[in-house]
Amino acid sequence: MSPSKRAMGNGQWAMGPRRALAYCLLPIAAAALAALGPAQSPQSGADDRGRAVYVKWCAGCHGDQGRGDGPAARHLLPKPRDFTRAVYQIRTTANGELPRGADLRRVVDDGMPGTSMPGWRTTLSGQDREAVVRYVRSFSPAFAGAEPAALDFGGDPGGGQAAIDSGRALYRGIECWKCHGEAGRGDGPSAPRLEDDWDFPIRAASLTENWLFNGGGDVEDIYRRLLTGLDGTPMPSFTSSVEGGQYAFADLWRIAHYVRSLSPAEPPRPADVVRAALVAALPAAPDDSAWAAVDRFWVPLVGQVIVNARWFAPTVSGVWVQAVHDGSSLVLRVSWTDPSESPDSTWNLWRTRVAAHMAHDDSAAAADPAPLPDRVVVQFPLRVPTGMDRPYFLAGSPDEAVYLWQWESAPRAAVEATARGLDAVSPLAASSDSLRAAAVYDRGEWRVQLTRSLTTADSTDRLQFVTGRAIPMAVFAWDGSNGEAGTRGAVGSWISIYLAEPGRAGTFVWPLVMMLATAGLVLLVIRRAQHAARAAGTAGQSTIRTPDTAEAV
Repeated sequence: MSPSKRAMGNGQWAMGPRRALAYCLLPIAAAALAALGPAQSPQSGADDRGRAVYVKWCAGCHGDQGRGDGPAARHLLPKPRDFTRAVYQIRTTANGELPRGADLRRVVDDGMPGTSMPGWRTTLSGQDREAVVRYVRSFSPAFAGAEPAALDFGGDPGGGQAAIDSGRALYRGIECWKCHGEAGRGDGPSAPRLEDDWDFPIRAASLTENWLFNGGGDVEDIYRRLLTGLDGTPMPSFTSSVEGGQYAFADLWRIAHYVRSLSPAEPPRPADVVRAALVAALPAAPDDSAWAAVDRFWVPLVGQVIVNARWFAPTVSGVWVQAVHDGSSLVLRVSWTDPSESPDSTWNLWRTRVAAHMAHDDSAAAADPAPLPDRVVVQFPLRVPTGMDRPYFLAGSPDEAVYLWQWESAPRAAVEATARGLDAVSPLAASSDSLRAAAVYDRGEWRVQLTRSLTTADSTDRLQFVTGRAIPMAVFAWDGSNGEAGTRGAVGSWISIYLAEPGRAGTFVWPLVMMLATAGLVLLVIRRAQHAARAAGTAGQSTIRTPDTAEAV
């Protein structure tokens, strides 16, 4: 396959900055997938410790015989690695070679960002992780021989703006843009047709989110992927291009520097509080230059796996939220990476293939193959709470409604609504003080501006915003070209928005209290989940099978 048809990276479900939210939902996902299939006899002939770790933590996705066919596998995309084929993405060895033991250990330790494969560094002991690496190798006779030699990657000749500018030209020259897009957001013309070696649809990575890169997002990691390729995916090795004299190793270093420059200097930290600054003049449009001076807050999202029909492969991994107000109106700008401006017929094949390869709950129909719009929803309570109580985070409940700002790409318009669940949304009638929206789609990124008066004539079904108070807020997103609609999409947990008061822009007492309380609840959930997992492990491996190690150890 030519470089023009290949892609760096392969997934959309991150750990990294989304770790806290993902770990909160992991016990729920584990319970949801636990009993989807009976246990089979594990691989025999390897050490007992590695087998025991594998059966408890890995077989739910990778299968008891290592074929990538565990009970959770049919719900996941990218699909779990088939260990019997001995084809691995992340290596320090040449293209087509087996990985070294240290390569496998790194993936077990750190996971595969952008996929369902978590890191196990903090869950399993070092001895258990080493034992499971040995056990995974036992699934293929290819590992019976001597370990292949690691490549000599040399040293970085240096970066700087000159290297980045040269790398930008080389990025076009070797046609990285055909998969990854002009701005690196995974929206290139080849992206809708990409597939792995087993004919599963596979994403071209967004190069603007290096915390999701398989194998690491530093310059050195990117350079290594350019040399080794990602075996089993469309991402090639460029070693032969260097050996053939088309490019030099220094050129690949320059490309690595350019790719790294497309992401923030540091991975974003999930926001607990979105601060809406008080300004004299509100931005007039999503691309108003005034937004450049407004703080951005990263809000991580994960697949909705709570209610049927669940969704384990969302496109949107998180959104950037910016907010300002002028004492009369509140303006939000929500930005996120999306490789398609849905509905987009170019992505029809992708959408139908995703629907074909993703299994769904027995109680739910398959994903709708018809064209669907992109959507974003900003959720609030109906009233500013006086304490810590908040409605159910997943669009409210029959007992307590929430207030929604809903935007769709077709038509490009926003409406207000109340909801008592994801399937019980009631639009509100438009009025002179209703929500207003404007949107721009630019080379793989949506930028949506939402504006509403702080107070409205309708105070029954519309939240009345106040300054100086922490107001609960959550964000959800759907990619229509990925077949996402209804319960199938990406969801976030409650955070807060704080509208600055005149003369008190730096005072955030309530948000701090909310943040600490939220952190305490997260720790409590994690500890209870860990306790439950330990109890389940001692009770017997057939009770709960955790969906974990997906795609590409």
